[in-house]
Amino acid sequence: MSKVYVFLAEGFEESEAVVPIDLLRRAGVEVVTVSITEETLVPGSHGIPVTADTTIGQLTEPADAIFLPGGLKGTNNLKESKAVAELILAHKEAGKYLTAICAAPQVYGLMGLLEGKKATCYPGVEDKLLGAEWTGGIQTVAVDGQFITSRGMGTAMDFGLKLVEILVSPEKAQQIANQVLYPKA
Repeated sequence: MSKVYVFLAEGFEESEAVVPIDLLRRAGVEVVTVSITEETLVPGSHGIPVTADTTIGQLTEPADAIFLPGGLKGTNNLKESKAVAELILAHKEAGKYLTAICAAPQVYGLMGLLEGKKATCYPGVEDKLLGAEWTGGIQTVAVDGQFITSRGMGTAMDFGLKLVEILVSPEKAQQIANQVLYPKA
């Protein structure tokens, strides 16, 4: 079974986190929500608090993927965390998936990790995807090697189903899309 760490920082966009988490858990993926501080209660950008499963200081092993939800304030908090940067680099070196939605792909871009990769993000953030080939509005989700990025809250279903497709199987992604009455998969 695959394992995904979802890094939650104060100000994260709730739907961008919860929709993919829901789809991944339906697919049997072990999803661990991780507060990037020592507090497990993490307030979202619209005042919805989420209780994380653990904190970043308690992580002891790598996952198959790291997932960064967007939200401008949440993304800024992710960018400022040395612990987040260290875990991203360790997962990159180990060849694990690095995923992000909305404003959060800039975390990878500003770290220089998207050089020569196709990536997408929320419009207006593309200048922070340093060295990436921005796919713009052409795709709701961009996949290039170990990087999976998406545009925003309206693409959270596509993004979550793409994660299921890659981490589990295309058949499982289609099965879940059918179960939740999502017509696009």
